Amino acid sequence: MSSSNHTTVTEFILLGLTDDPVLERILFGVFLIIYLMTLAGNLCMIVLIRTNSHLQTPMYFFLSHLSFVDICYSSNITPNMLHNFLSDQKTISYAGCFTQCLLFIALVITEFYILASMALDRYVAICSPLHYSTRIMSKNICISLVMVSYTCGFLNGLSQTLLTFHLSFCGSLEINHFYCADPPLLVLACSDTYVKKMAMLVVAGLTLSSSLFIIVLSYLFIIAAILRIRSAEGRHKAFSTCGSHLTTVTLFYGTLFCMYLRTPSEKSVEESKIIAIFYTFLSPMLNPLIYSLRNKDVICAMQQVIQGNLFHKTAM
Repeated sequence: MSSSNHTTVTEFILLGLTDDPVLERILFGVFLIIYLMTLAGNLCMIVLIRTNSHLQTPMYFFLSHLSFVDICYSSNITPNMLHNFLSDQKTISYAGCFTQCLLFIALVITEFYILASMALDRYVAICSPLHYSTRIMSKNICISLVMVSYTCGFLNGLSQTLLTFHLSFCGSLEINHFYCADPPLLVLACSDTYVKKMAMLVVAGLTLSSSLFIIVLSYLFIIAAILRIRSAEGRHKAFSTCGSHLTTVTLFYGTLFCMYLRTPSEKSVEESKIIAIFYTFLSPMLNPLIYSLRNKDVICAMQQVIQGNLFHKTAM
């Protein structure tokens, strides 16, 4: 395939989740509700953290960035998906597909390292509480960890996307997915995909394993520190601060492992779509619920906001 043929590609067709018009209308309503809940939950979390003085700690600083990434993550895919549910022309432009692919990879990797930073934060809080927010997890160090997360995410996302769109595409240009993802795009490629596949394998392996290594190692030290606490109440209090993070990590990494660690005989496009729904839509929606329902500080901050609004209304 010549490079001139590659440049003539102006759009791709997204096959989506279904071609049933009735089911598409139902799915439009379902995913619209999920998207609105994701936006509302994560925006509320960010506003609470930024405005409440009791939440100005490293843990909530990282949580605010996790919420921001989840908003971007969901907004990268959902609007175009909702539009395609109601449209006969289920297309995405070449530039739109490039952007969606770049942001998807970048935000996934960024979330890997933000979750790893949050595990490191919990380790310091439990194992070195005296130096927690003054020396080890100072404001500058927290900002640096977040900047490294974003930088790693977007540099990897850009390099991977450039490799994908350097390929020549031909045929029907139908992407058998609901967003522009690497694997279904590679199926459409007419040129050699070996370099891209190897790069994708190396980057995915390194980012996943390095972030997971930090999380697992942090929790091994946390468990060791908790076991040294004599009182049952003290152990419970120490471990309860990690419960929300562990739930989020399990949900996010668990679905990704289901996606990528299956044997080839079990792989199917339809299964991949279902699994992708969990980490693309459900995980960003559930994260603020996980951190608010099990967190006394967040619940207290919400109560203060509600009581403040009620007092303001009665005063008027």
